[in-house]
Order: sequence, then structure tokens, then C-alpha cells
Amino acid sequence: MQGTVKVPGDKSISHRALILGAIASGESTVRGISAGADVLSTASCLRALGVEIEEGNVQGHGMRGLRAAGRPLDCGNSGTTMRLLAGLLSAQDFESELIGDESLSRRPMDRVVQPLREMGARAEWPPLRVGGDKHLHGIEYAPPVPSAQVKSAVLLAGLYAEGGTAVVESVRTRDHTEVMLGAMGAHVAVDGMRVAVECTERLQPLHLHVPGDFSAAAFWMMAGGLVPRSDLRLLGVGVNPTRTAFADLLASIGVRIDRANARFEAREPVADLRIRPTSEIRRVHVEHDQAAQMIDELPVLAVAATQALGTSVISGAAELRVKESDRLYAMEEGLRAMGADITASEDGWVINGPRYLEGARVDSAGDHRVAMALAVAGMIADGTTEIEGAECVDISYPGFFDDLESLS
Repeated sequence: MQGTVKVPGDKSISHRALILGAIASGESTVRGISAGADVLSTASCLRALGVEIEEGNVQGHGMRGLRAAGRPLDCGNSGTTMRLLAGLLSAQDFESELIGDESLSRRPMDRVVQPLREMGARAEWPPLRVGGDKHLHGIEYAPPVPSAQVKSAVLLAGLYAEGGTAVVESVRTRDHTEVMLGAMGAHVAVDGMRVAVECTERLQPLHLHVPGDFSAAAFWMMAGGLVPRSDLRLLGVGVNPTRTAFADLLASIGVRIDRANARFEAREPVADLRIRPTSEIRRVHVEHDQAAQMIDELPVLAVAATQALGTSVISGAAELRVKESDRLYAMEEGLRAMGADITASEDGWVINGPRYLEGARVDSAGDHRVAMALAVAGMIADGTTEIEGAECVDISYPGFFDDLESLS
């Protein structure tokens, strides 16, 4: 595999730029925004709340300028849309109902309902209804399950709450919300694992070129590390330290990853990456804290483990069972069909390698990250791999297979 890839704009940052731009005082310009279906769901919900969004220009209505949608807000397949908007809308003086597709409707939303209720918000689930009483008070909250989405929901509600609001994490999750709030003039205090915000009257408009999505780049990092004689360059990738544990792990097992052209976009670090393969993948051992820091990248890490010498153990990843699919099961089934020695546990996999993979007909389970991980497995397998439901990559990376063709 040879060539250059410009991965889509970061999905996490795109969601947050639209949501925070909607409550800024003035017009925000957001270039390079993700074109994935999840981010389109966020934009659609915000338009239903009266926000004008056109070609990356977001006309902010100020902290109190949103209006009732008059109908349920359809979040599609996007947990980020549902949880972050729940935090924002819990502080409004109108009630909102947030719905989603069958997969999203099964995902645990009590995680966000509980802290919002502690803040005095009206919140219930299922279905997810929030808002109608904007008199919130600040709390200090320690999420029982590490989640950047829950943290962000609490911080968004905290912008409207009397007194300070803080989230104390056991594992440091991605910090795009607090970075962006700081860039927009909110008072944000980060002290170790504690993030606090204060009630905010005004947010400055945001002007940002969204960095490339690290989680999307992870599939090319893995492909470049596994396919012999590869030399891939990934341009403009976000390298926020709360997102790059996966790259650090790949380097530790032998994949060659070099950075160049380092810079910042609205306080977010960005760099170009060069990926080259290793002659031997070392076995993988991932536990709870590390798993939480690379939860979206674990499916493709399982592919690498099939080629490592010895037994690899990935644990502490029970969260994968409540994503768009049961990713633990889906990857076990897919890689087994290709000849891998993989067994799913309650919270991860045990994988013995190296194993010769053969092309097979596999099922994406309608999950974009499973589909792309199995595509990487197909790149190193002998013969043809057919992925059922592969169109689900449109959720986060509509051009994935086009980029794959250009590199082959």
C-alpha cells in the first residue's frame, strides 16, 4: 500500500463545533467538518432547534436562543448527538425528546440521565426527554464508566448551572469539549483528572479547520503496519494526547509511525503521519485504563493481534458490547471465519497468533468500525473477503473504500 490519505474531519470535534457554535454569540466558521451520517444527525437536530447551518457556517443564537423543535429530535445512529444534546437541552425552558434508530435506542442513556437529574434537570429515559426547567445547580460528578460523551453532557449543562460544575474521571477521556470551550472564552479549569466549568453568559464564535479524525486514521495505521512494503502518509491528523494511546501502542509492538508538520487548530494539535510496516508484530496486552483510552480502535487492534507471535489479551473493554453492535462478538465471528484463533471474553478477547488469514464472507453487524476493521483483515488475507452491510462505513467515513482503492 503506497500513497497519501486525507482522512475525514474528526467526528468528535465536528459534533462539538456544531453544538457549541449553535450557542455562541455570532457566526462560527467550521471547515473540513465530517460528512459522516452521525455528524449530519447533529446538524439536522440543531436545525430543528432553529439554528442556521450552511457549508460550515453556524449562526450562533447565544446561550438562550434555541427554540423548541416541536417534534422529536432524530439522532439517527449517533450516541454523541443524543448524549451531548441531552446535556445542552436539559438547561432549556422547553422539553425536548431525543430518539434514534434501533441500535441507538438500545444503548444505555441512564448514564447521562442520572447526573442531569442530580443537577436538578428534568430528565427521563426511555424515551429520552430532557428540559422544561432551566434552574440547574452545579455538581461534582464521578462517572462510574469512563465516557467523554457523559463528561461533555455534564459540562454543557454546567454552562447554565448555578455554581461550579466538575467531572472527576478515573480514566482520562478525550478532552475536545473542554479544549473547545476554552478557545471560545468559557472559564474551564483542568486539574489532573478533574475538569470544571462555571456558569457562562457568552461564548465567542469559533473559527476552526477540523483536524483529520484519529479514529479513522487508525485503520490506515494498522493497514500500513501489517501490509508488507507499505508506505502511507496521513495528512492533517488530530493528535490530541487524549486520543493517541493507540498510536503509542502500535509503536510499542513494532509499527513505524513518524510525525511531521506539527501545528495547532483552535488549540487542537495536528500533524502529518508516515506509517511503515514492521517485519514482526509483537503480542498485545491491553487492560482497563488503556482500553478506555482507545475504545474505538480496539476492533482493528484485534486484527493486528492475529498476526502477533504468542497470545494477546485485550481486556477491560466491556463497553464494546454496547456500541453500535456488540463489537466483541462481531469481531470474534468475523475473524474466526477468516481463520483466526480468537475467543471473546466478557470484556475483551484472547487471540493466539500468528495465524494465516483467508478471505471469507463476513458480517459488519451494521457497525462502521467493525466493517473497516474487517476490511483491514481482508487486506492481509489470502483471497477475496466480502463484507456484508459494508455501506455502514458512511456513518463515519463515507469515502473509506474509495481511499482503499486508491492505495492498492
